[in-house]
Amino acid sequence: MKKARVSEMLLAAAGIVLVGTGVAFNAAAALGNDPVGIVYDGIRNVASLSPQQLGMASNLVNVILLAGIFFTGRHYINIGTFIYIIPYGLFVDLGGKLYQILFPAPTLTAQIAGAAAGCLLLYTGVAMYITADIGLDPFTGVVMVIRDRVRSKYRVVKVLFDLGCIILGTLLGGKLGVITVITALTAGPVIQFLSDLMKQFRTGRKEEKTGR
Repeated sequence: MKKARVSEMLLAAAGIVLVGTGVAFNAAAALGNDPVGIVYDGIRNVASLSPQQLGMASNLVNVILLAGIFFTGRHYINIGTFIYIIPYGLFVDLGGKLYQILFPAPTLTAQIAGAAAGCLLLYTGVAMYITADIGLDPFTGVVMVIRDRVRSKYRVVKVLFDLGCIILGTLLGGKLGVITVITALTAGPVIQFLSDLMKQFRTGRKEEKTGR
């Protein structure tokens, strides 16, 4: 297991703040959730929770997934996993409140702006968490466990897993919409691009500090 440094933990924590806020923005904009957010929204609907309790629903889902990973692939659980799930629900709830402050008018323009901001926050946050490289979030952990079991390529399992999340979330009553399609098509390439930039920046900083 990789020993996490303070800088890496702070980067991961900052990424989680952005991810939770982005998920909340997409949910509040009501133009559709990303593949993970739609599962949270579906569980929230089944549990008869209010839209303001999306964070509680996300915590429930992440704890269940973490328990599953513990019994099927516990080597994927480390400090980064707990940094992710412990504050995640809180930031989803705070993100929902922030959305109402920034976009109080329920107009289509406000919805589009809120959803665009949500996607940007989500993609940037995930890229930061990946760049920190100190662990996997529960959903990624499940994808890795499935990949190991079926002996397939990660990208294939990821696409099928996201499709399954969309179907499950929709059946549970989660909000399906244009943002669901946009995030399913663009999240991977954009997150990869951003994480590559962040890794190059961090590598450059390390070389500068060591005088290379």
